[in-house]
Amino acid sequence: MASRTLTPIRAAARRARTISIPQSQIQPSIRTLVSISKPKAAFTPYTKAPASTTATAKPSSIPAAPSAASSPAEATPAAPSGTRTPVPAVSGVPLPDAPSSEEPNSGEPIDWTQSYHGLGTSAFSPETATVLQARLNPEDIEVKPDGIIYLPEIKYRRILNTAFGPGGWGLAPRGQLMVHERLVTRDYALVVHGRFVAQARGEMSYFSEEGISTAAEGCKSNALMRCCKDLGIASELWDPRYIRKFMKEHAMQVWVEHVTTKKRKQIWLRKDDEIRYPFKKTS
Repeated sequence: MASRTLTPIRAAARRARTISIPQSQIQPSIRTLVSISKPKAAFTPYTKAPASTTATAKPSSIPAAPSAASSPAEATPAAPSGTRTPVPAVSGVPLPDAPSSEEPNSGEPIDWTQSYHGLGTSAFSPETATVLQARLNPEDIEVKPDGIIYLPEIKYRRILNTAFGPGGWGLAPRGQLMVHERLVTRDYALVVHGRFVAQARGEMSYFSEEGISTAAEGCKSNALMRCCKDLGIASELWDPRYIRKFMKEHAMQVWVEHVTTKKRKQIWLRKDDEIRYPFKKTS
């Protein structure tokens, strides 16, 4: 059995002699069979070559942390897990997340149609309060024919100018002008030195559409008078005892006749005043 078993090389040579293949073609085949018959080398996994020992190491710019503090004062306790370590401010600049007691200024103007900025934050100076709460001069008070006493609107403005200076106060509309039948109304806010002080609704009557603009201006003056009550200006005009005393000392009732309708009625006026058109004195 062993004699019959031929090696690949001998079998190839026997076939070559039988088929008469040239020797030049037999040699490559024999070489190929020999290479196939050789056992393969075992697989070697890839291994990264070590770095060259001649390369210089790059110096580190981060100093190594000391193993221990030189003194107890220099020792810094480690922050507990989950907490942030505060970073000191640089050149007086506060930290981004540091709380600030000042209100941030956005630079945008205040919307006085809705804002109550500065309401009740601080009192005015004693000198200003003295001007605002000064007693009225009876010579400045006027009397309407129906017996209502009032201070002319221009005198409210003079008191405000004396107390705060021209430009130190103003009336800000708080809504659109409401035009009703024979009446206009509008809300206004009194603003003093950038502070909201008071709010009131002014009103004024009109008799034709051509008079709406004049009525709108009178509406503003009426709101100013009502706002000034919160500052104590002309507060006597709402004091019943003062009103009765003033009427007794400075006013009187007289009978008059309407020039056009010839109707007679009693009206009030100041004792030092004269009857004005459309009335005339009647006996």
